[in-house]
Amino acid sequence: MTATNTPAPPASQPAPADSAAPQLARGLKQRHLSMIALGGVIGAGLFVGSGAGIAAAGPAVVLAFAASGLLVMLVMRMLGEMSAAHPASGSFSVHAEREIGPWAGLTAGWMYWVMLCCGVAAEATAAGAIMHSWLPGVPGWAWVGVFMAFFCASNLTAVKNFGEFEFWFAAIKISAIAAFLVLGVLGVTGVLGTAPGTANLTGHGGFLPAGTSGLVTGLLASVFAYGGLETVTIAAAESDDPRRNVARAVRTAVWRIALFYVGSMALVVTLVPWNDPKVVTQGPYVTVLQVLGVPGAALVMKAVVLIALLSAMNANIYGASRMAFSLVARGQGPRVPAKVGGGVPRAAVLASCAFGFAAVLAGYWWPDTVFSWLMNTTGVAILVVWLFIGAAQLRMRRRLEREAPELLTVRMWAYPYLTWLAIAAVAGVLALMTTTPGDRAQLYAAGVLVAALSAVGYWRQRRARAA
Repeated sequence: MTATNTPAPPASQPAPADSAAPQLARGLKQRHLSMIALGGVIGAGLFVGSGAGIAAAGPAVVLAFAASGLLVMLVMRMLGEMSAAHPASGSFSVHAEREIGPWAGLTAGWMYWVMLCCGVAAEATAAGAIMHSWLPGVPGWAWVGVFMAFFCASNLTAVKNFGEFEFWFAAIKISAIAAFLVLGVLGVTGVLGTAPGTANLTGHGGFLPAGTSGLVTGLLASVFAYGGLETVTIAAAESDDPRRNVARAVRTAVWRIALFYVGSMALVVTLVPWNDPKVVTQGPYVTVLQVLGVPGAALVMKAVVLIALLSAMNANIYGASRMAFSLVARGQGPRVPAKVGGGVPRAAVLASCAFGFAAVLAGYWWPDTVFSWLMNTTGVAILVVWLFIGAAQLRMRRRLEREAPELLTVRMWAYPYLTWLAIAAVAGVLALMTTTPGDRAQLYAAGVLVAALSAVGYWRQRRARAA
């Protein structure tokens, strides 16, 4: 039984028993979802990781972020259409199971769970390193333990606590980006310092200094920087009005992606030379603020990055626990995490935190084997999920237009053409990953996990049908 009056799928495909929604407390408000949607894509990958994309593509990184941003907009529009019609804590995993088959729901869901848990490990480790740089007397691993324990405990309580943490974390990140955009515009116009004109865009090797190969590298780096926006559709099922809230959150988030990412990248490459080593070593935002003469720029941005990391940890623990709970509630995993206490899937929270902490330990004990393989799988997981979203939306849209068109409160633009374009674009990104050794390693590692999950899912599906 589901929390919404969604029409049943065709008889050939039984509906997933998404019992997550009616059992979990609905403690999230519209303001929580809006900030989760906006803050979900503003992370350390933007503040620090984008420097690698700039170093690879030069000023053309703006094109890379614009192209990948358009792809993310299409994916989120597809996911928003499905989630507004059928809110579920399992989000795209439920949609994939309903429209494609149980094997697809299992593969997409557990792939995403592994990605989020590994993200928790990476973010906790990075946050611990920042704290250790400020307080050298306390080792980084101790801070990792503190952060893991704190956010695990907060996620074991009412969901509104997660919403409040994310609301204020996102507010700080958005304020930081907004302030950067204002300062950047003042710098470009010459109000702060000397206006650079187009010197940094056309000099130092030109707009595309590394040619097509550099643009491809920048494109791949930018695609992975956008991951995290999907969490808002998971959280929507625990809001007071899931259909209306997820529709509003997706609509407001999509256009702001371009402002935050593309706008800030354009300011960075205009204000500083793309080949300045500090763009990578310090991060592009710190470098720009130093050029503009902002006092304490490095310290301020390090604090913002720490907040971004903690925000991502909080969101990833939440998203992983809800995805695990939904999967188990639908019979796609072990039964223990299906227990709920106080409206919160506490067993799923503990299991997700335990896996994340195990990944942290793997980083210390087996950095070049187990941890390396885990992190490589996460790089491609989001692309696999996007493919499942596209395939599920193609099928769900046709079914809803025939059976319940009133549920299509959010509609994919130019369906089905832009859906097919998004699917082709994701496939193209996967193909581009075969051109460089590092990306090929990620592709192969993820391929092993996808194959294993698909095989297990297909076997379970066949066994269920035979029963």
